[in-house]
Amino acid sequence: MARKSAKKTTARKQSRTAAKSATRKVSKSGKAAKARKVARKAAAARKPAGRVAKKSPAKSARRSPARKPVAKARSTARRARSAPAAAAKPARPPQRVAVSHYNNADFESGLRTYAQYRDLGIVEATHGMVRAHVLRFVEPCDPAVVSKLHLHDTEFQMVYVLKGWVKTELEGEGEITMRAGSAWTQPPKIRHKINDYSEDAELLEIILPADFETEELAG
Repeated sequence: MARKSAKKTTARKQSRTAAKSATRKVSKSGKAAKARKVARKAAAARKPAGRVAKKSPAKSARRSPARKPVAKARSTARRARSAPAAAAKPARPPQRVAVSHYNNADFESGLRTYAQYRDLGIVEATHGMVRAHVLRFVEPCDPAVVSKLHLHDTEFQMVYVLKGWVKTELEGEGEITMRAGSAWTQPPKIRHKINDYSEDAELLEIILPADFETEELAG
């Protein structure tokens, strides 16, 4: 009986030793796992901002298929802008050379009763795109007839003084005396009038388009 009891005691000691050893191994394994977890968190905190940005929702949205229609629309708009201008407006016939030599008989009555005009043939040569004529005053300036506020429905108008002088009043500019060699532009529909001119005054006018409307205004 004594021998059996000794054997049992030895077995129990070995069992307790094995249990303690297993407990230590589990404890060490748990500590190692915890250490690895802490290390992973520290490594993640040290990652550059650029890597995190790769996974950001904004960039994911930019790569999403929902933006494809926008890109397609932009591409279509670029193609439309690069299309030839000739497709948007009809092409004008080719212009011709216009030559005009001075002839006093070419001066005729026109828009103003107190002036005569010499057409330079630009209307026909440009198929109505531009009008150019020389204007000369043939009557003394009568403010009741001459100095009437008016405007022209044009795209462009330029006046150049060939001889003498003329006093013109332009909206926003006031009265200006233009002498031989002076030039000015009259923007579309600007209100203006002539206040006075010398007897020998002659002007060169260039107007786009050739045909335009003139409106007289009160005041």
